[in-house]
Amino acid sequence: MIKRIKHSLEYLIDKSSRHKTSRSEEDLLHKFAFSEYQKSKWYESSMGNPDEVSKDIYDSIQLRIGKKQSFNPYLKYMAAASILFLIGLGFFFKPVMTAEKQLSFKTSDTPKSIQLNDGSKIYLAANSSFQYPEKFKGDERKVSLLKGNAFFEVAKDKKHPFIITSGEIKTRVVGTSFHIQMSKSKCEVIVVTGKVNVTSKGHSVDLIPNEEALFESQKLTKLVAEKSFLVNWYNTDVTLNQTTLKQVITILQYKYGVSFQYDNKLVLATPLTVFIKKDATLENVLEQINYITNLKFKVYGEIVKVD
Repeated sequence: MIKRIKHSLEYLIDKSSRHKTSRSEEDLLHKFAFSEYQKSKWYESSMGNPDEVSKDIYDSIQLRIGKKQSFNPYLKYMAAASILFLIGLGFFFKPVMTAEKQLSFKTSDTPKSIQLNDGSKIYLAANSSFQYPEKFKGDERKVSLLKGNAFFEVAKDKKHPFIITSGEIKTRVVGTSFHIQMSKSKCEVIVVTGKVNVTSKGHSVDLIPNEEALFESQKLTKLVAEKSFLVNWYNTDVTLNQTTLKQVITILQYKYGVSFQYDNKLVLATPLTVFIKKDATLENVLEQINYITNLKFKVYGEIVKVD
């Protein structure tokens, strides 16, 4: 009986996530979740405050799907009921239910860094978002890059692998340094030191320094990394010596979380040398580029245009 209910629930939830449910099926899901919530007991000492937990779940969902909406009080029952019902069906099996409090780390127009409780350091690019537990528990250290780009310096711990979810890929390490660069169309993992495993949709690649994994068009590919990416340019002064404007723009897109728009692609071949201080603003770097190239790059929110 339990298996049949679990299968039916999984089927309806999957169907609802693809917007294929009928109105009656959606009503059934809502009524069922609310009913389970009313019948269930919440143990605040081990599971945390129900309002805070359900609010965190809702905020995480909104962040993942890119929506900005006010919190609907009714949804807290749905989120809390989901946890309680899944526990009842055996999706989680623990003698004592201990919820890891999830924290969010976000940046606006400048990169910032954070140190986790295991000693790992995360350098987050501008316009990026990262989620992590207040304290790591269990056999694995799990975090999520929800938006943008980051450089990871992971504290070594062979007994507790460090796992990062970024879109549709998972990156697994025990102690190393690497970039993860994520956009709507692709995700890249570029290794600077150590060994890294990247998986997605049943495919897996192992990486060593100077290699990268590219996930694009639902395909995971192993490539040789560009030399300019093999440093922590979020937290280090960088000199791009005798390079092209295209290479400089690529670095700026990742560091500052912006996109560039230009009509004449021939300008991308323009040779130049640029010095980027670790704490430089995007406007400071663009002033330098404009002076060297006689172009007129200007910032419009998260887009840089050539006027």
